[in-house]
Amino acid sequence: MTDPDAPSPEALDVLVIAAHPDDAEISAGGTILRLVDAGARVGVLDITRGEMGTRGSREDRDAETARATELMGLAWRGNLNQPDGRVQVTVDAREALARHLRELRPELVLCHHLDDPHPDHEASARLAKEAWYLSGLKQLAKVTGGPSAKRPTQMLHFMSHTPFEPTFVVDIEAVWDRKREAVMAYATQLAPAESGDDGKHFLYGTDIWERVETKARTYGERIRRRYGEPLLAREPVAFDDPIIRWLGQ
Repeated sequence: MTDPDAPSPEALDVLVIAAHPDDAEISAGGTILRLVDAGARVGVLDITRGEMGTRGSREDRDAETARATELMGLAWRGNLNQPDGRVQVTVDAREALARHLRELRPELVLCHHLDDPHPDHEASARLAKEAWYLSGLKQLAKVTGGPSAKRPTQMLHFMSHTPFEPTFVVDIEAVWDRKREAVMAYATQLAPAESGDDGKHFLYGTDIWERVETKARTYGERIRRRYGEPLLAREPVAFDDPIIRWLGQ
């Protein structure tokens, strides 16, 4: 008889939940690469396909995502197929995400910070937070079908736009060039789309890669390293929590 609590063949150690293709690479790409290099099975679940982006088509984004996935060495990548620019925290969306968590059974979840000016980022963070809780409810798992209840041990937030005081800063100096290559895979998002487009970020008016590098240098300096990525834990962290077990060597 099959054990209903046994991990599926696609079981992950870490799942990154990001609003759009490229968000995981931009905000947590170095951390993902560090985890992969440490032997973790890492997956990314994009909430949307980024089809409303001013630059590039949905087909462009799909091809770029496939390339970035290969460069990052991900064990799995999926999409919740929520509407880009209109992500809502609905019962259906959060239960679909909770099912992914039960199926993939990660110990560690990385997601957006709950305070972010981009509504898709903020909604995706709320979806992740609520689905994390729901994934551990045995009765809900029975009602909605699929794998048995299994809640990830730890959830951490990565930084997109709004600064926060981090719990951890991950040293990403050793994987910096690989992170850059993964971000640059999203070429349509980095280059001007037309004559009136200067190639800058629409929210803050700066070049996307310039913002990535500035943030990484700022937080790297705080840990006396060249580049760093900030992460936030909303609860106390034990010495045997997943992030420390994977990266605390």
